[in-house]
Amino acid sequence: MNTKYIFVTGGVVSSLGKGIISSSLARLLLSRGYRVTIQKFDPYINIDPGTLNPYEHGECYVTVDGHEADLDLGHYERFTNIRTSRANNVTTGRVYQSVIDKERRGDYLGKTVQIIPHITDEIKRDVKLLGNTGDYDFVITEIGGTVGDIESTPYLEAVRQLKWEMGDDVISIHLTYVPYIRAAKELKTKPTQHSVKQLQQVGIQPDVLVLRTEHDIPAAMRRKVAQFCNVAADAVIQSIDAPTIYQVPLMMHEQKFDEIVLRKLGIVPQGEPDLKAWNVFLDKIAGAQEVVNIGLVGKYVELQDAYKSIGESLFQAATYCDHRLNLVYIHSEKLTDENVEERLRDMDGIIIAPGFGQRGIEGKFTAIKWCREHDVPTFGICLGMQCMVIEYARNVLGMTDANSTEIDTKTPHNVIDLMEEQKSITNMGGTMRLGAYDCELRPGSRAAKAYGTTTVSERHRHRFEFNEEFRRRFEEGGMQCVGQNPRTKLVEVVELPEKRWFIGTQYHPEYQSTVLNPNPLFIDFVKAAIAYGREKKEEAPNK
Repeated sequence: MNTKYIFVTGGVVSSLGKGIISSSLARLLLSRGYRVTIQKFDPYINIDPGTLNPYEHGECYVTVDGHEADLDLGHYERFTNIRTSRANNVTTGRVYQSVIDKERRGDYLGKTVQIIPHITDEIKRDVKLLGNTGDYDFVITEIGGTVGDIESTPYLEAVRQLKWEMGDDVISIHLTYVPYIRAAKELKTKPTQHSVKQLQQVGIQPDVLVLRTEHDIPAAMRRKVAQFCNVAADAVIQSIDAPTIYQVPLMMHEQKFDEIVLRKLGIVPQGEPDLKAWNVFLDKIAGAQEVVNIGLVGKYVELQDAYKSIGESLFQAATYCDHRLNLVYIHSEKLTDENVEERLRDMDGIIIAPGFGQRGIEGKFTAIKWCREHDVPTFGICLGMQCMVIEYARNVLGMTDANSTEIDTKTPHNVIDLMEEQKSITNMGGTMRLGAYDCELRPGSRAAKAYGTTTVSERHRHRFEFNEEFRRRFEEGGMQCVGQNPRTKLVEVVELPEKRWFIGTQYHPEYQSTVLNPNPLFIDFVKAAIAYGREKKEEAPNK
């Protein structure tokens, strides 16, 4: 079978959930035994989201091969359990950079370089890159942005050309919004009609329409949309609000979304998708009654997408522990010695979030000190782990002026310092320690017990590290360096063995937590938080 290409575009407004629809379709096709991958094309001119402020674009996701990518790749991996790479996320910046590099080398033989054909040809090359490997039956390509955006125009032209060139091996799925006008008590399909008309004007006729809505769309209204948009009546389906994004694949399958897509691509659907493991997870979500309260201390709490993978990893872990997650976002800039007890005392566990820079870091130190002294399960990730190290140096080891050279370049106790290979780098883009690296865990450590092994591979995104010169002092003082890179000996994991659960990781375990394979460290952390919560309840009547 030739590789089939499925394009997912969006209209009316952004943030409709193209990534969730793409991921849900991928889950259904995988469950039918097909080989599937997903890629995201982002219309912004940044080379990647690595230098973007989280307020601009949410979380920066990191792939196994060290590519800084759009947060939708996190959804792809969590739904599909398949690792993505640099090839799964392309930006306009990368497209233009590649074309300009070719022009400078003389690859175009002195011809005038233009949007068409040079930019569109580069986009088409990137689209087909994964398909040409022969590893996939389906390549799902999500086009970022909204139809009508100037930035998306070259991508839509590339899609038009590919539909024309590859015929029945390509289909287009268009996701639009059907608003509900509360005053009139009516759903309105006109925005969808206009959106499809814009798509038709650039030469693309959608094969399937997915109507995003908060209210059920009557069958008669869906037939009206089909008629006005020149789409088969059975190829107009709705995506209504769900209690959890993980129900979307089942909701789509109930409307035969996967069967419609297969038939449009000339494939006769056989049997039903095997969703047993997925349904086990959903059953656990539905059956969970008890609540585990986790506080996340960070500086981007106004935008929860900044910590998307951490939130989803905690949700998965809580679900598999038969609990509902109550995730409370705590602004580190507003955390002080005076209010820390009030803010944290009701939490069963605390996450010290990753990030960069000085803003909000003192609040993280405050939270860590309170959690350590009150023996609250605490999980520090990347900068969170570094803050654990600094707080311990200051308040336990007597190095009161200890710091990271990221925060204070002149600190005499630089317990966190710039990695040696980073010291000569001035260009910010894509220069950190990125991607998956092996880590050896000390046998018998809490981290090793959580993983059930002493060798793991986890993803990184950092420039600063634990300063090896202080390792002995920390270990003698009680903080154990229980994980290290086997080649460079960089410290990857620290823990306080005498505490209920007090672990910091230089890496980001949230990047490798999926619905079908939740990260063991998050599972163990949530178990410790649940146990601590029960202890507090048992003690409460005696106080």
